[in-house]
Order: sequence, then structure tokens, then C-alpha cells
Amino acid sequence: MKKTIIYLFAMVFIYSCTPQDAPNTFTDSRDGKVYKTVTIGDQVWMAEDLAYLPSVVGPATVSDTEPYYYVYGYYGTDVVAAKAIGNFITYGALYNWPAAMNGDPSSGANPIGVQGICPEGWHLPSYFEWITLIDYLGGEDVAGGKLKETGTAHWEDPNFGATNESGFTALPGGYPYNDAFSDIGRYGNWWGSSEYDVDNAMYLGIRSGSSPVDNGSDSKELGMSVRCLRD
Repeated sequence: MKKTIIYLFAMVFIYSCTPQDAPNTFTDSRDGKVYKTVTIGDQVWMAEDLAYLPSVVGPATVSDTEPYYYVYGYYGTDVVAAKAIGNFITYGALYNWPAAMNGDPSSGANPIGVQGICPEGWHLPSYFEWITLIDYLGGEDVAGGKLKETGTAHWEDPNFGATNESGFTALPGGYPYNDAFSDIGRYGNWWGSSEYDVDNAMYLGIRSGSSPVDNGSDSKELGMSVRCLRD
């Protein structure tokens, strides 16, 4: 009986430590990918860029109304092939704003209810939720450095001001532009759920050569990274 109890306890322990339940991780049930997570202030963020890829196109295909998904450096339409390249493994997918929103309406609320392309239980951050993160890290002038991965394995030199003391581990995934891809290693851009006007939406930008963040707007047709925030 004692051995049986020990065995059952061990099985419960092993089950409780599977990736989907492990501390500081989350499993996307849509594709089985396990993401690291990090708590920053009162917010819980994915500590990696979203890699959900239901379809893929090359950078010559753009729209500010139709959803499109990209992988930096990939010009085809084969999802399996796109997922096999190193940039996808490191930086995840890039989404135009309609893809990031996944049919949901714009919102600037804090907290927000726009799930967008994020998995169940998570959502696309609004402008004000980005502001909450930035303010917690000391403001726009220094937040970029606290969000960036340190070193030059992914960021170009100089990776100015990078400390990653937040644990957010922002990476410079670049973007599709003018029928090509641009600025991997230099720029990281992340969509939010807040529309600026009919053609533009709000985003958070971080650069290799500076520690401030860009908290502005850009064309909805651009492909950017996505970070999800827990509901």
C-alpha cells in the first residue's frame, strides 16, 4: 500500500509539472507551442513573440484590410517551409494589423477585451496597456533598454541601454517593406489593439541604437510582431 501511495504521488507530481502547467510557461493549444511568460508589475506577458502561423505570404502581398501573415526572409506560401527557417524559430511570425486583430474591433480600454490573434486567455494589448508597462519601467526614455534582450546575438551593435531587467526579452524581428524585408537586428515593432485612424494603428517600437521606446502609429498594412498579455 505504501509503495502504491508513493507511486501515485509521483505520477501526480510529474503531471503537475508538464509544460502547460509549469511555472512561467503557457502552451498555445492551437499548435502546441510552449511560451515563456513574465510578470511585470501587475501584468503577465508572454516573454516571446507570438509564432502562431495559420497561413503565410511574401512581402509583396500587402493590405490594410485583409489579414496577412509573414515570416522574415520567406517569400513563399508554404507554412511548413516557413516554420522551418531560423528566423521563424527565433522571432516568430509577423502580422499586419488586420491579422493581429483577427476580426475584432479596435479598443483603447484598460483593461481590454480584444483577444485578436492571441490564444484563449490572452489578448492583444491596447495603447493604454502599453503605457502601463512603459510607466512601470520608468517612462519612455528608459523603458526600451529595460525591455530589450542584452548583448548582440540578435540586436545590432550598439544595443544601447539594454538591460532586460524586466525579463520581457524584446527581439528585433524587423518587418516586410517594399516587396522585401527590412531591419532585422535593428528594429522590433509590436502591434496594439488601438486604432489611430482609418489607415493607421498604434504600436510599440524599440531600436538597437537607443533606449527610449517609440509609442506611435503606423500603417495597418505593415507586418509587425505580436506580444500577448494575459487576461
